[in-house]
Amino acid sequence: MTFFLPQGARTAQIDPFHYLRMPMRSAASGVRAPRFRRGESGIVASLCAVGLLVTACSGPAGKSEPGGGPPAAGAPAGAVSPPGQGGFGGRPGSAQSVGVVTAPASTGTLGLEIEAIGTAVANESAEITSRTVNTVTAIRFTEGQRVRKGAVLVEFDSAQARAELAGAEAALAESRSQYKRSRELFTTQALSQSQLDQLEATLKSNEARVAAAQAKLQDTIIRAPFDGRVGFRRISVGGLVSPGTVISTLDDTAVMKLDFTVPQAYMFALSPGLEITAQIAGVPNQTFKGHVVTLDSRVDPATRSIIVRAELPNPNGVLKPGMFMTTKISAAAMPALLIPEGALVPEQGKTFVFVVKDGIASRREVTIGRRRPGEVQITTGLANGERVVVEGTQKIRDGVPVLELEPTTSAVAAAT
Repeated sequence: MTFFLPQGARTAQIDPFHYLRMPMRSAASGVRAPRFRRGESGIVASLCAVGLLVTACSGPAGKSEPGGGPPAAGAPAGAVSPPGQGGFGGRPGSAQSVGVVTAPASTGTLGLEIEAIGTAVANESAEITSRTVNTVTAIRFTEGQRVRKGAVLVEFDSAQARAELAGAEAALAESRSQYKRSRELFTTQALSQSQLDQLEATLKSNEARVAAAQAKLQDTIIRAPFDGRVGFRRISVGGLVSPGTVISTLDDTAVMKLDFTVPQAYMFALSPGLEITAQIAGVPNQTFKGHVVTLDSRVDPATRSIIVRAELPNPNGVLKPGMFMTTKISAAAMPALLIPEGALVPEQGKTFVFVVKDGIASRREVTIGRRRPGEVQITTGLANGERVVVEGTQKIRDGVPVLELEPTTSAVAAAT
């Protein structure tokens, strides 16, 4: 080993372990320790430190250097395997495949089955009220009674109305008599045209007064506007009612309307005449069949849904207005691309699946459509025949090698 001495002009070939091998004097042996010339003591200390460092870094022949693996079979002594093949600081040469269960995306038939909730509404419904301020003199119905159209329900005090009608009729009779005599005089030119026109106007005015008096008299009697069932009465005989006061209710429940909402995505599959099945909430054993009548002309911009109206026959009067009901709609089956529901991976409002191709799993965003038990429709993002991971989606990431297993061995794979 060559070192430059402090003088800078000379070099010396020195064995770094020469001074270490020299014996040291002890008090017992009396052997004298080696004496160093001036300037050599610092060099010797440095050489000792270098020697110890070289001894620590060197090792037995055939051991790997840092960053390399063990020497390959047949390689010369001291050869180091390339990085990445094991050894100190290396990584495994290939990633371990993850066992998953896959299933193909297949085309099948998917019928439209919509479940919705709605409210029963009477085919015709009205609140019976008075049009004038008057006193009740008679109630001609009983609570819960079925009545026919035109049946008398309530009568009010009609004395004043009858008197006004009698006065209007008397004035009308006099006007007609005067007008008749005036026409005879007009033919003999004993009456002018203007006088005849005045008498004719008076006649028409009295006719209008009679019609108004008759209408006022009719307002003292309330009749049923349509066939239906009367509700509770909210007045009594002798009570004073005013316009807007509810006397009772009248509902035609022979046919019930059912209003419910569906998402706008289904509105194009619904049409008038489509059959539905409805049930009363809490009564699962009784069903009612009906059909769609019409769809609303607008879509609610807040919920993106549309109101659908159906009609249900109700001959026994079981259904009541305001009932909470559930309904099911079944439409004709249509072709659809289906995958198992277990393949879906929701994340941040989006839906993904893992598609396996050539042993590599790749994550792909998809758009789902309708569902049925165990399967879901894929509208975009997937092609027929592509295989998706249905078991093991929590163990893989995008681009990870996978090993497709049979469903029966999935439990074994998860355990290992």
